[in-house]
Amino acid sequence: MTMARVLVLNASYEPLQRVDLRHAIRMLVRGVAVIEEAVDGRSFGAFPEPKVLRLVRYVAMRWRYSRRPGWSKAGVYKRDRGRCGYCGRPGDSIDHIVPVSRGGESTWENTVLACTRCNHRKADVLLHECGMRLAVAPSVPTWEQLTV
Repeated sequence: MTMARVLVLNASYEPLQRVDLRHAIRMLVRGVAVIEEAVDGRSFGAFPEPKVLRLVRYVAMRWRYSRRPGWSKAGVYKRDRGRCGYCGRPGDSIDHIVPVSRGGESTWENTVLACTRCNHRKADVLLHECGMRLAVAPSVPTWEQLTV
């Protein structure tokens, strides 16, 4: 069973991160956050089960915005909005544009989400070798794209 994910907003209502339900309840108990939105009819002890929390005090996030987000598979899924970077159908795996077997790395610019069909068609060759083209230009996502 996976824990519910709760969106945490800064005091200025900008999204910061998602936390598990246990962490969210600890934030409420400590008084550092308030519930902005709750799940109807569900509670966790004395608290309604939160969907969205807002911090009571503003947290400066300059450190976060001074560097680019680190690459992750989950981040590629969010950046590409669940769509294959080659054909636009629902994607279910990560594909390296320059295959790892040919020196490609797991970076934002070298990976896209791919459907099974396109991933098998491309396999471990370069795009021009298999006659495929990217429908999207892979780029580094913003922190906001990865938070929501």
